Order: sequence, then structure tokens, then C-alpha cells
Amino acid sequence: MSRTIYRIRRLSAAATVLAALVIPATASAGTLENQAPACATQIMSQPFVPWADVASYTLNPGGSFERGAAGWSLDGASVAGGNEPFYVTGADDRRSLSIPGGSSAVSAPICVGIEHPDIRFFASASNPGARLSVEVLFDSADRDLLSAPIGSVTGNTGWAPTAPFPIVANLLALLPGNETAVAFRFRASGGSFRIDDLYVDPYQRR
Repeated sequence: MSRTIYRIRRLSAAATVLAALVIPATASAGTLENQAPACATQIMSQPFVPWADVASYTLNPGGSFERGAAGWSLDGASVAGGNEPFYVTGADDRRSLSIPGGSSAVSAPICVGIEHPDIRFFASASNPGARLSVEVLFDSADRDLLSAPIGSVTGNTGWAPTAPFPIVANLLALLPGNETAVAFRFRASGGSFRIDDLYVDPYQRR
């Protein structure tokens, strides 16, 4: 099976269950669409080539944490010294996001379309029992802010890239050009996590 067909089938299956997973999110309605930069302004790179992933990605706004966490909403999380050791975004990078157990962080909004199927980032846990859950936040057609789980990371105590997580909500396009705005929420439990370099995969640019 080709990777294209596999991606289409995976996204179709994910979209089928999305309605059963969505829950209201605790944030103001309709804010994501107003805050996300336009898709056309995104800059592409290939940060995961060393891991046999040749897809082109765009860095989520504030996703390297080198200028703090601009646009992010932090609940017990904080920007801290120490970068992922692969320096995929910049050789001079020195920061990452610390998410203690019981804390959470919501990313800055980003514009996605049908062609933006996945996110990927780097993570490191404090212990093998730690877990980082990942949700996508998105506006409904009625401009209610909803969320749905899209994956989790278990306690790898060394830095490593995560698997690609399908966004799913990109299939519910609300903006012109089959685009919509989403954000991502990270919650740590059972221990703390560090995350760095959050990227979105724009499928059509391959």
C-alpha cells in the first residue's frame, strides 16, 4: 500500500470517530480563527530527515520556545533552559518547554488545511511512567471551541522525536480555501515532560 493511500485511509477513519471524541474546551469561543497566521505565510523545512521522514514541515508559532512561549497558554508549564540535542530548528537554540506532572500547555493557533495531516515534536520524560497526552483544539461551525485527543507520548527519559500524530480536525475546514485554525494542548501526568520544536506537516508540499 502506498503512503498516500495509507494516509487517506488513516485520516478517513480518524474523521469517522472525531464526532464521538470531541468535548467542549475551556477557552473563549471563536478565538483560534482570529489568532492563527495565514497558511500562505508558513515557511517549510525538513527537520525529521535524520529519522527517515522526508516530509516538509512548518514550525508551529512559538514552537521552538527560543523567544519564550509567545502565543501559548501555560498552566503550570514554563520555558526552561536546555534544548533538544538534535538542534533541528537552529544550532544556537537553547530552550524548551517544561511541563510538570499535572500541568498543561496550549500552543499558539496555526492555520491548517486538508493537506496538513500531522504534527510532530521532540519530547523527554522524567521517568518511564510519565505520560503526555495531546489534544487538538478547534472551532465548531457554531464557533464553539472543542477538543479531541490525537495521541500520547509515554515516558522516554531521553530526547526523541515523537511519532506523527494526525490532526483530524483539519478535515473540518471552516475558513476559505478548505482551511481552519487549530491549537494543541499538552498535559503531563505521572511525571514531568520537556517538549521542543513543534512542527506541522503540510502534506501537499512534498
